[in-house]
Amino acid sequence: MGKLSTHVLDTTQGKPGNGVVVELYAVAAGARTLLKTVTTNRDGRVDTPLLEGEAMLAGRYELVFAAGDYFAAQGVKLPEPRFIDQVTLAFGIADPAQNYHVPLVVTPWSYSTYRGS
Repeated sequence: MGKLSTHVLDTTQGKPGNGVVVELYAVAAGARTLLKTVTTNRDGRVDTPLLEGEAMLAGRYELVFAAGDYFAAQGVKLPEPRFIDQVTLAFGIADPAQNYHVPLVVTPWSYSTYRGS
């Protein structure tokens, strides 16, 4: 069986994003259902897979990262309202037997992602 994982890289400081709150939602029929809320560790990763086993289903999902709160906690001077605040990555799982790694590479001014394994 596959699994879903994530991590956060703070490219402003060149280090893992420690302490970022991440919410995982399932999205179906226009509605979002919160599945899990986690916080990244010292390595910018979550301690356990976000989905695995029977919970790893094909479908549409969203990861919401509290990036603005993370940068504020790091002492970064941010405008109000914040340019980057909550980052939502909407993605699909087509084959639940595969591993899906959905990282966030982020600064207070930009972000990107990619599909890893």
